[in-house]
Amino acid sequence: MGAARWQLRDPARPRARDVPQFLSLRCALAVRRSAPCQGFRMNAVTARARAQAALTDLRPRPDDVAADTIAGLARTPKRLPSKYFYDAEGSRLFEAITRQPEYYLTRVELALMETALGPIAQAAGPDVHVVEFGSGSGRKTELLLAGLDHPVAYTPIEISRTALMDSVTRLGQSFPDVQMLPVCADFTRPVPLPAAQHRSRRTLVFFPGSTLGNFREAESVQLLASMRDTMGEAGCALVGIDLDKDPAVLEAAYNDLAGVTAAFTLNLLARLNREIGSDFALDAFHHRAVYARERMRIETALVSDRAQTVHVGEHAFAFEAGEAMQVEISQKYTDASFAALAARAGLRVTHGWNDPTGAFGLRLVQPA
Repeated sequence: MGAARWQLRDPARPRARDVPQFLSLRCALAVRRSAPCQGFRMNAVTARARAQAALTDLRPRPDDVAADTIAGLARTPKRLPSKYFYDAEGSRLFEAITRQPEYYLTRVELALMETALGPIAQAAGPDVHVVEFGSGSGRKTELLLAGLDHPVAYTPIEISRTALMDSVTRLGQSFPDVQMLPVCADFTRPVPLPAAQHRSRRTLVFFPGSTLGNFREAESVQLLASMRDTMGEAGCALVGIDLDKDPAVLEAAYNDLAGVTAAFTLNLLARLNREIGSDFALDAFHHRAVYARERMRIETALVSDRAQTVHVGEHAFAFEAGEAMQVEISQKYTDASFAALAARAGLRVTHGWNDPTGAFGLRLVQPA
């Protein structure tokens, strides 16, 4: 679809009230909240203290990381869980990736959010509790909170404590009227959500960046079903999807010339060595990312440059020269493939927006 957005409307459902489109981005849709453009900004010390007091810390422990690593290396082909990319250095490197010229995803999604904020706010309605799976730096969250009509609370679920606290501190300064309820946890597992002080009309799950594409099909269905449980029958989820496109564009995005993505991938091994005592030789593996047309996804691997043995605790894993260890997949979608995936999780697509080039999309889903 070449159109900037499309929508599926339920004619029996009342439309939210119109929101002015002619104001500045930060103020345009902030109808009833204390927004950055309204003059009051919390100081960083207070925002950090509030975030620390509200933090629910359910970070994976070293034993969990070790168990996941051993299980992945015991598979054929070998695999490492991509969720462990995001220690402090991994989060920093990923932010650098999003600013590489080849990596279109963040740039295009941010531009799409700016143009689609009005319809998104209308579809979500007022007084929502935003729950974000994998919040990262919070750049997209800032746009969303600025655009929604009086969001009452924000619960980011993020595995990197550093990234979580930094983003919540910054967002807390800009949105002092939105209760910040950070949760440091692995969002791929059931997470108890903290209760907001003020009652919300519905829960809006926010899952941008096409992170859904990092999961295999069965895992994606399970994750979407978990979102359905989180949002409840009256809730909804805004999901970012990277749309299928020219393989040359896709492969360039995951193989930037500056080598930032390669450093990000290898940092996973550095983290495992530091946290669980493995002995990966970082100079004996190299990054490889290729597009698998038949599976419609980028497949990222660390390839062993020589025959070697890696130890994790008492376990030893032999690598042959040239053996690839899968560390991430990045699934691409069509409208039909995403709708079918959502349906398997008991969800239906009600609204959708694409950027003008058809490179990236945002989809609003609700319980079917």
